Amino acid sequence: MDGVRQWTHAELCAIAVKWLKRPNSNNGHGCHVAVSEVRSGWTGEIPDAIGFRQSGYTPSDGSVVVEVKVSRSDFLADRKKPHRIEGGLGNWRYFMCPEGMIQPDELPEGWGLLWINKRGHVKPKAGFALALAGSSNYHRHQEAMAAFRQESDLLGEQFILVKLYSRIGDAEELNQKMREAWAERQQLAKRCDQLREEVRSLRRDLRVARRRPANELDELTESLGNLNANRDSTRKSPVRSWAGGES
Repeated sequence: MDGVRQWTHAELCAIAVKWLKRPNSNNGHGCHVAVSEVRSGWTGEIPDAIGFRQSGYTPSDGSVVVEVKVSRSDFLADRKKPHRIEGGLGNWRYFMCPEGMIQPDELPEGWGLLWINKRGHVKPKAGFALALAGSSNYHRHQEAMAAFRQESDLLGEQFILVKLYSRIGDAEELNQKMREAWAERQQLAKRCDQLREEVRSLRRDLRVARRRPANELDELTESLGNLNANRDSTRKSPVRSWAGGES
């Protein structure tokens, strides 16, 4: 382990949260939500990092837990925890450690392994992430995803999500603002469609008018210029920042 950077637990937790959000194309699980060290109940498991993905595609949707280890003794003691014996959080589970500290053949059944090199790069060594990194074959990815999927503590995960959601404030107030923003966006999109159609119509008229006297051509050209300016102004109309997630 000579030359291996001495990472702190907090540093690796931060790396784990970022990794959980990576898309499959970058060897990650593509979680939509990822946090570190949150309680899953008033007692019990506190995952070092956990992420949730919900895209509507059942095989890849679920929860992913990353347990950070910065010492061999911590890793060896982990297997004695009650939630390791009885189940625990995460449909997919990984250990993350400094490069070389844990070997793939030491893992509990169904677990993956992520090494962190001295530059902070994540190197998958076992689990679904290794299948992503090792092959571009879609069917192999699906097989690995199913092979490493585990049953998770749904009540504990529900506890985490509800507590996180409660921290944003009044959920219904946010919901109403999001709905208003979405409606405004739809209206702006409809108006842009109308303006595009008007521009196409004026361009057709302009082509016909080129054979007409110069005064009629100038009038149509001016109308087209005014419509383009109106369209540009509408395109710049902002949708409120709190609508950012809708698309």
